[in-house]
Amino acid sequence: MSSTLPSTIEQARHALLLLGAPAPARLVVAVHAALFDGDLDMSGLAGLLRARTPGFCAALTPDLTPAAGLIALDEWPLDRRVVTPARQRADELGAIVRVAEFAGVRASAPRSADRLLRSLAQRVPDGVESLDLAQAARAALTALEPALTAESGLHEAAVRRAEALPADQQLYGVPAVPQQRGGA
Repeated sequence: MSSTLPSTIEQARHALLLLGAPAPARLVVAVHAALFDGDLDMSGLAGLLRARTPGFCAALTPDLTPAAGLIALDEWPLDRRVVTPARQRADELGAIVRVAEFAGVRASAPRSADRLLRSLAQRVPDGVESLDLAQAARAALTALEPALTAESGLHEAAVRRAEALPADQQLYGVPAVPQQRGGA
């Protein structure tokens, strides 16, 4: 008997497309569980990254190492996959806007969507008290603009360095060099 559920790859892709930016694996799983049909779980998602499954990659830090726990779609441009602290926060707020709006247009959003939105509201200033989570997240995004501007040079330099890397390192980052003992 064959399953009509989408594959792990399709499920992860649906959630990431809705989020629109690199996201923590737990958020990808939570969004999918709350808003889509399927059985995406952390082990399946981790397996995609471990196996370097086409379609998925790691987000990169400004030093071009993999951003801990952040998964991205490999089709996204480097500009979107390189994250700085303010950019990561902006991506999170933007994802909250998209998730809240998506859940809001569904005629009969399941209870799991309500739980997800309550959880996401805790990540937004005044989000828990707000009647419109998407609006509260947009306001927080506006307040974040000075920090994004301050980090823009760092982000642009990292993207330029990443563009010079081989394709595999553009997707999965530069391996961290272990700290040497003995002060050579």
